Amino acid sequence: MPDRPRILVPVRVLEGESIPEGVPELLANAHVVLLGYHVVPDQTATDQSRYQFEDKATRRLSDFTAILEHAGATVESTLVFTHDGQTTIDRMTAEHDCHAVLIPNATRPIENVLVAIRGIVGIDRFVRLVSGLFASIDVDVTLYHVAEEDETDEDVETLLDGVANRLIDAGLSSDAIDIQISREGSPQGLIVDTSDDYDTIVMGESDPSVTTFLFGMTADQVAEQFLGPVFVIQHEDQDEGEGTATD
Repeated sequence: MPDRPRILVPVRVLEGESIPEGVPELLANAHVVLLGYHVVPDQTATDQSRYQFEDKATRRLSDFTAILEHAGATVESTLVFTHDGQTTIDRMTAEHDCHAVLIPNATRPIENVLVAIRGIVGIDRFVRLVSGLFASIDVDVTLYHVAEEDETDEDVETLLDGVANRLIDAGLSSDAIDIQISREGSPQGLIVDTSDDYDTIVMGESDPSVTTFLFGMTADQVAEQFLGPVFVIQHEDQDEGEGTATD
């Protein structure tokens, strides 16, 4: 079995968020970096908030850890009180060298995975994540690409065939891999339109900061409209963020 991919799972631990149904099973073959975080108002010191709420937050984080470990994942958990949740997620992703961040929406048992490939950037991480999570289970994987005007079908097929061959070398069955190409439309919109037949999406960041995906328009277009879990592959050269969190 391939090495476990490292997945950051951020949870606003004091705001009612939890591990949704189906997510523990989805992450059974992962090494989960479970980030429990609480955003503190600017006028409040993070140490003050930690002193007041740390015990409650720690108990919740321990419960979530147990759920993920019971499903088969390995877990390291971190509790952060911060003035900037977005920066904290970026910083923890970089510090733990995570392959992806998971937007942990609920899901049914995984049968079909949509892998949206934008180009050659980040392919190593796509292969590592998809093979690590899904090579040992019976799922169908569709490699999907929205072609640019200057890309020929032959160019795209060469790209996707190369990814498919690497996934096969990493343990996926060739019969489980399909290739699909779309043109003429917004990549995010086309991904959402295509996602109806899938249980989870794997896609790359829209820019060098995952925070745009988690909190901005792309999240609205994909994660909210799709409603299932979305893995966001990280740029391999992502810089560490400057945070105000306390560790």
